Amino acid sequence: MKTELEKLALLNQRTAGNYEAFLYDCDGTLADNMGSHKLSYKQVAARYGIDLDTQIIDDLAGWPTALVVNEISKRYAVELPGSFVEEKYATFFDEYIDHTLPVEFVATHLKQHAGKIRIAVVSGSGRKSVEKTLSVLGLLSFVEVLVCAGETENGKPFPDPFLAAAAQLGVDPSKCLVFEDGQPGVDAAIAAGMDWVRIDQI
Repeated sequence: MKTELEKLALLNQRTAGNYEAFLYDCDGTLADNMGSHKLSYKQVAARYGIDLDTQIIDDLAGWPTALVVNEISKRYAVELPGSFVEEKYATFFDEYIDHTLPVEFVATHLKQHAGKIRIAVVSGSGRKSVEKTLSVLGLLSFVEVLVCAGETENGKPFPDPFLAAAAQLGVDPSKCLVFEDGQPGVDAAIAAGMDWVRIDQI
């Protein structure tokens, strides 16, 4: 098992290059909160008679919450109400968000590069959740641009969110490096013409 310092050293090796912007995913990449998100989905799903296998949350990591809910509906053949998204966010906010811990080596990497390279966070979660999470982690002030769920025509695995972040930063996509913990986010980065790092494979 690598230490956080060893992981940070490896991450710095992987990110050396002629990059002008670093684009970080939030949940599972900067924030060690995927377990909390899974529990939030599971709690709300139980209200509608679903014993949710939370592997689906891993499989769809990075997808906008509304699309994850649609997929749960399909897989369990249960018509879930439009309020499910709000219920999930409320559960996450009320019970979990204040206890969010960082993925230490990634959060440190962001802080070390802030002011030297352009920084964006690109997330499949809503802006309120992302801003609160980054605030709890002490990272919000280091981030120049946020692109969150519902702010582009398509979310991950489409390239739209990463391309929007690059445009807002004024950086060519080829000069952006994406940090992700799930395949949908990697697919989005590839589609956007950006290099990428899977932090869960460091």
